[in-house]
Amino acid sequence: MISLRYIHCNLNSEGNMEEWIPILGMLTGIIIPFGAFTWLYLDEKNKRAAMIEVSKNINDPAKVEELFNALTEKEKEPIDYRRSGVITIFVGIGLYLLGLVALGPVLEGVGLLVTAIGVGTMIAGYLFPNDSVHLSKAVEKFEEK
Repeated sequence: MISLRYIHCNLNSEGNMEEWIPILGMLTGIIIPFGAFTWLYLDEKNKRAAMIEVSKNINDPAKVEELFNALTEKEKEPIDYRRSGVITIFVGIGLYLLGLVALGPVLEGVGLLVTAIGVGTMIAGYLFPNDSVHLSKAVEKFEEK
């Protein structure tokens, strides 16, 4: 445990910035998740408050239920492996180039690995297409006519 006296003594001395780098790194690892969870909590809290305020002014229970479903349900789209594969390929290429230019052969290997994962994901997208989704969308468009 770092005492306040230790911190105070190091603040007054010059050239001890090397001692602060690990401390700031550990604090960052704590602050970022705490901030993310706080943000998610406040976002959901505001959604609930807005839903309560709107439901006070609506007399029709069906409309209140429709509003509730619109705010809580998320459309679940199937994963498009081709799109994900292309994104992963280009992330791998970027990592490879970063290793080539600045950081060395280890990052080049990581970039090639990520690129290979992207190619595999894209191939999986072509082998297992989302035909059921495309068929159901086509049927819905036909039924609307």
